[in-house]
Amino acid sequence: MIDKTSEISYLPDSPVPPGETLKESLQSLGMTQLELARRMKRPVKTINEIIRGKTAITADTAIQLEIVLGVSSQFWLSLEANYQIARARIEAQKRLASEIEPARKFPYAEMAKWKWVKRTNKKGERVSELLHYFGVTSLKGLKLAPGTSYRRSARKQASTEALTAWLRRGELNALSIRTAAYSKLSFRNTLKEIRARTTDMSDDFAKEISNMCAKCGVAVVYVPHLNKTYVNGATRWLTPEKAMIQLSIRYRYRDVLYFTFFHEAAHILLHGKSDRFIDVDNQVMSTKESQADTWASNFLIGRNAYNKFCRKGEFSQHSVVSFARDQEISPDIVVGRLQHNEKIPHSALNHFRPRLRWQQEQ
Repeated sequence: MIDKTSEISYLPDSPVPPGETLKESLQSLGMTQLELARRMKRPVKTINEIIRGKTAITADTAIQLEIVLGVSSQFWLSLEANYQIARARIEAQKRLASEIEPARKFPYAEMAKWKWVKRTNKKGERVSELLHYFGVTSLKGLKLAPGTSYRRSARKQASTEALTAWLRRGELNALSIRTAAYSKLSFRNTLKEIRARTTDMSDDFAKEISNMCAKCGVAVVYVPHLNKTYVNGATRWLTPEKAMIQLSIRYRYRDVLYFTFFHEAAHILLHGKSDRFIDVDNQVMSTKESQADTWASNFLIGRNAYNKFCRKGEFSQHSVVSFARDQEISPDIVVGRLQHNEKIPHSALNHFRPRLRWQQEQ
């Protein structure tokens, strides 16, 4: 059986304490520990503990050794510093070895694909990369941030490690975005403007949303979903004056991305700053998730207008385009809503629904 510490790097024997050099110096001078203690006016027990590496050589001790033995204080302090560093490195390597098992649970290959961490098959390097990525000294017990809520599925078990990695990427991206102090009124007005621009089919619409929201104190970031996250979006407050909306394009339909964005925006407008939400699809919804869904649905398409349209039962291409024009929104949002509410099959009118791609896939 291979010792897993050997997969990290060679661990040397215990480093030699500076007391060993002191012991050799005393022997060469024919001086006993008792005599050295008398000359330094220190307890002999202290001298013995220095020699055995139980007590460190301090600056005062180093100066006394210089006076009594004629060896510079810097020499003794350097020995002590090197000894302590060597001990710390050995302990760090041991801790690194103990992190191999928890590191296996993270989707490292996917993370490397998106260049969140360096590509490597060496287990020790993977551990080190993950520790730096999460900004922690141990992966053990690394969990979703306290206060995080997400809709749980009876059919799909999301991976905590994958979700944690995805959320961390959003946090890192959001921290790099400069935002104004959060303004609820400004954010509401910006959401109205974004809704009015859903008909914009340009490739820069996602970037425009980020730029507009940053002026209101909300950092909008786009992060590829990872396997076993089943995640569409997330919301959290990074500071009392800066919120984050994190979006994936898991289903790649633009209308899904729009709905998820407005759903996450609803959390910011309706719920507390201490709450954190992860929007995972096909879930049993909490009250707050249901509130966000309802708000987003009605904000995009007014309830009365939508119900009146559905009562007519006419969902042809012409009627959908006409209704979307009346509501001043993109037809794909209407189609997505009709499919979600099972008014039309999921295969119907999909030519209205643009598909999205990540930049590096193009």
